[in-house]
Formats: sequence, structure tokens, C-alpha cells
Amino acid sequence: MGEVRKLQKKLRQIENLEIKISLTSEERFKISRKAELRSRLAELQLQLSGPQQTLGIVGDGKKEKMKRQVEDAPEALPSQTPPASKILKGEEESRPRETPAPAARPRKTGGGAETGRRQERTEPAEVSAHSPDVSGGSPDSDNQRLVQQEEAEFSSLQSSWEKAKFRLRLLEGHNDIVTCVVAVDNLVVSGSRDTTVKVWHVPTATEHKNLGGHTGGVTCLSAPPPEYCRRLARSLSLSDKERFILSGSADCYVKIWALSIGQCVKSIYTFNVVTALCFVPEEDGYIITGSDGGKVQAWSWHTFENCQSINAHQEAVTSIQSQGPLVFSGSTEGGVSVWENRCSDQDPLRLLHHWSSEVTGCGGGPGGRVTLSPRGDRVLLAHGRAWLKNLHWRSGTMSRLTNHSSITGVTDCVHQTGGLLIGSCYDVANGESSLNIFSLPQCRYLASLTWPHATRVLCFATWTTGSGDHRWVTGGRDLIVWEQLPSSGKQRGDVTARRDSRLESCSLESEGDTEDDEETDEYEEKDSDEGRDSGCDVTEDGGSASWLRCVLQ
Repeated sequence: MGEVRKLQKKLRQIENLEIKISLTSEERFKISRKAELRSRLAELQLQLSGPQQTLGIVGDGKKEKMKRQVEDAPEALPSQTPPASKILKGEEESRPRETPAPAARPRKTGGGAETGRRQERTEPAEVSAHSPDVSGGSPDSDNQRLVQQEEAEFSSLQSSWEKAKFRLRLLEGHNDIVTCVVAVDNLVVSGSRDTTVKVWHVPTATEHKNLGGHTGGVTCLSAPPPEYCRRLARSLSLSDKERFILSGSADCYVKIWALSIGQCVKSIYTFNVVTALCFVPEEDGYIITGSDGGKVQAWSWHTFENCQSINAHQEAVTSIQSQGPLVFSGSTEGGVSVWENRCSDQDPLRLLHHWSSEVTGCGGGPGGRVTLSPRGDRVLLAHGRAWLKNLHWRSGTMSRLTNHSSITGVTDCVHQTGGLLIGSCYDVANGESSLNIFSLPQCRYLASLTWPHATRVLCFATWTTGSGDHRWVTGGRDLIVWEQLPSSGKQRGDVTARRDSRLESCSLESEGDTEDDEETDEYEEKDSDEGRDSGCDVTEDGGSASWLRCVLQ
């Protein structure tokens, strides 16, 4: 087991090395040994666990893995099952499924709230078989019907995603890692470490515009809503239909681009490397930026002047998201801050809550990158581990959702859209990548999607067509547009939908140390210590911030 962990650490270090722009001869030699290390790790895992337990974790190559996935794919299910395109109906449909949980809580015999719900899901059929038919119904029978209805709806969703088909189209043009993506109408906008922002026309999968102007890697993008675009367009004597994109870069600039003319209409110098940004559509509008030094700044959309600068975090801000008047920021040390926008000309942000890494449990890892996805009273966090964290930001209560069945799994990004939670999944031990789909709000596992020669997904954006079908875009080494195909059509998709049985039993679990947790934490702590000897130099530039600096340098 000791050699297995040592190999896993080395592979993690190599993955961090590969995203650096310039490499020394020693680093190139380390990278050249990746295939050898993976092969040795596969042998050891087979010896320790046996082939049945390592199926899906260890493979003899991508072709064999994909062949196995196709052979294991489920048969087509009855036609009455609704297609995956009908899954997303907005928050209105996802909320009613939350109602059975409170009434069912008295049935719990231990564990957490979700454990109680899992017990209820298996009990109703047995109970209803022996319960008398009481006229008018009883609270217990009503509750049973609600639970059964919830189970039927979930089974329908799961069946739909097992049949989901997507066509993938590679967008070629960037010559370095794609760090950020956004979707605007029929356009995809991507930012890259190659310093460019590119605009892509989705229906034709062609490059529409190449926006050059940054002198450092592009780290973040944001798209203001149409009404705020119209205000700026009028002041610039442009069409009311003009759309704008914000880009942040390691060159310390935020640039505002007019998409139709492909030009930068405004540059804001921030005096700091910009590592994250978002747009807050409140009152006149605000641009919120985060820096590599942990600073959060607010800028007026009306005057483009700095309204506020706050030393909010100890290390680099890696993610900023807005939700109405609220702003959420996360940093490499694992801290999460929640701000309220008071819509004032000076100091518009007021801190509501700050939860440190001791609460979130997201700090100190080799990845050093926290990605946020807020909704309501909770924020889902991806932080380079095999699981996602769920923070109830008002109370500081934490829970955990397994996103990979091995400790060699890495979650780089998390995204919520309608009734779905999507987490990226990458295995450093074998280089396999997939997207895991969960239903909201219970975060129950639906399916995993993988594709030929899948590379690590570092950024993600989603939108739906007028007919309700999904369109996604993923970025990393490759920039790929996903277009959902009709489930009833004869056209074959490029994506393999499968179900990982090891994730089926996983659900949101309250934070608590188990034997597995302790083993994983011990492994990651040692991994961070050994990182001092790696080419990425984990300790030189602020510990866990090394991932970000490797990307930007």
C-alpha cells in the first residue's frame, strides 16, 4: 500500500507539471515517465484488490476501457420514459420533491438526514403490502405515496440519462489550455492561457472572432445580462443588440469586449493579477474581481471606477459567483466568503459570513483551487478532491458528496443548471475523464458521461435550446461543444452514458471522520509534504496556490 500511495503522489505531481507553460529538462523527464508509473500502479492495484474491485479504475488503455463501457451500456429502456431533454423544467419542479423529507424524518434510526431518506425509499413497498386501506388516508400512507412518487420520478430521470445521446464537436484554435468559458446566445466565448479570447459560432463550430489584447493568460470571463449591455451600448453609440464580455487576465487588466465588432471598448487596470470575476446585476451593475493576493474589488458598471478594495482572503481568489445581490468568493486556502451588495457608490460589499478552511475542509491540498456553485442557502465546492463539499453558508454546516470512487480522483469544476448538478471527474492514476450527473435538490447520482480520448475538464458552461435540449461546453486541453441528440432518433451519439455502481449508494453525508476519511486525509497531507520535492514547487509561492501559479506563469 505504501508503494501505491507513493505512485499516486508522483502522478499528481506530474499532472500539475503538465499545465505549466515552460518546463525544465528534469520536468520533461518526469512527465515522460507517466505511462510507466500508471502501468506499475495498475499492476499493484490488481494485486492488492483483485480485478473485480478495480474494474473501471484500472485499464489496459483507453481503447479497452471504452470498449468495456460500450459492452456494459444498458439496453434501451421503454419508450414511455421521457427523454433527458425534458428533465430541466426549472426550480419550480425540483422544489416539490423536497417536501417529503421533513415529514419522513421521524423514521430515522441513526446516521444523517439523508440516511433516513435512503431508509424510507426502501421501506414503502414493504409497509404498503401489509398496511390496511384506511378511508380518507392517514399521514403515514400519504407520506408513503409521496415517497413512492419521488422514487418514480427519480427512476424516470435516471432511465432518461442512461439513454442520453450527445454529439461532440471539437473547437480548434487555442494553442494552450482553455481556462474559462461562457455561453452567449449561439456563441461560445473561451479564454486561454495563450492570452486570447475567442468567440465561436456554435451551429457551425467555427471561430467567429479572435480577441487579442491581453499580454498575460486569460483567467476568467463573465457575460453581463442584456439590459446592462444595452446601457453600455447606448453610451458607445452601438446597437441595442450588442453583447459584451468581460475578461480578466494575469496582466492585471479587466477588458470589456463588444462581440459584434470584436473590439475592446474599455480596459480597467486593477493593479493586481485578476484570477476571478463576476458581474452583479443590481442597480447600475457592478464588476467584482478577485486577485492572486486574496483581494476582492468592486467596480462600477456605470463609471468603471473602483468602489471598494478588500483584503478578503489569505491566498489567491479562484472563484467568484453572484446570486442576486449576494456575492460568493472562494480561495486557495479553502476559505469561503459571502457578501451582500448594498448598491452604493462606495463600499458596496458588506461581509455576511466567512468560513475558513477549518470549517469547509477545502484547504491545504495539492490542487489548491476552489470552484463555487451557489444556489439558495447552500454552496457546492469543488476543490481538487474525489468529492464535492456542500456548505450551508448561513450556518456553516458542511456535508460531502462523493464524486469519484477512488482517492486518485480529482474534481476541478462543479456546475448547477435547472434540476441538475454536474461535477467533472478526472483520475490521475489512469488519465480518464468523465462528467457525473446528479439530480437536485437531493444530489442523487443519475449517470456518468464519458467520451473517446476525454481530457481533463477545467471549466464548464451550460445552456438550453428553444426546444429544451442541452448544450454544454467544456474546456481544458480541449474545447468541446456538447449538443444533445433526440433519444428517439437513429443517430448515434459520441458520448457513453454509464452508471458507476460505486456512486449509486453515495449521497450527501454530514461531515465526520470515518476510517476512509482518515486514510485519505493522511495521504493528502503526506502528498502536500512531498510536493516540496516536485517540479511544481508547492511551497515556494504560498503553498496551495501553486496550481494557479503553475497555470499563469
